[in-house]
Amino acid sequence: MYTLYYAPGAASMAVHLALLELGVPYRLERLDLKAGAQHAPAYRALNPHGTVPTLLVEGHPRSETIALLILLAERHPQSALAPAPGTDARAAWLQWLVHLGNAPMPLFRLLAYPADLGAERHAPETRAALERRLEACWDFIDAHVTKAGPYLLGAACTSADLLLAMLMRWSRHAPRPATAWPALARLADLVRTRPSWRRVHELEGLAAW
Repeated sequence: MYTLYYAPGAASMAVHLALLELGVPYRLERLDLKAGAQHAPAYRALNPHGTVPTLLVEGHPRSETIALLILLAERHPQSALAPAPGTDARAAWLQWLVHLGNAPMPLFRLLAYPADLGAERHAPETRAALERRLEACWDFIDAHVTKAGPYLLGAACTSADLLLAMLMRWSRHAPRPATAWPALARLADLVRTRPSWRRVHELEGLAAW
C-alpha cells in the first residue's frame, strides 16, 4: 500500500495518475498548501523541503516527481508506463522525463513564485522572458511529437506523457497555452480520454482540464 501526499493539480498529479494507471492500492493524504500544511513539523519530517509529492513506499518517504515516476516503473516492471529496461525506448523515456523535469517544469515555478528571483512580483520584461522560454519548450516538444507521435515515444502512452499532460494543464492560463501547438493538443486530447485522467479529477476535485 502506497500513501501519496498531494495537493490538487500540483506536481503530485503525475504520480497520482501513475498510481491509477498501475491499479495498485494506495491512500491519499491531502495537503492544504494555502494553509501552509506543507510546513507542518510532521510533514517536514517526511519531506524536509516541504514540497509535494511525497510517496510512502513500504513506510519510507520518497519525494521528487521524476524520481517517483521512475521508482514506480521499477517496482512494477510489468506495467506499460515505461519501456523495458535496456531498450532504446527506455533510454528515450528516461531522457524525456529528465528533460521535462529540467526544462519546462522549473519555468512554472519561477512564473508562480517571483520571490525565487528576489522580487515581490515579476517585472513585465521578466515575465515575458520566462513565457518566451516556456514557449520555446513547447516548440521543441511539439516538433518531436509531430514526427514521432502521437505520444512522446510513438504509439505507446507512458508516464512521461502523463507528466507532459500535467505540465500542459498548468499552462492553460498562459498567453499561449501548450494546446496552441497542434501535436501537443492531440496528445493532450488522448491523455484526457484515459480513465486515470477522469478519475484523478474526481478524486482531487479538479474542474478545469
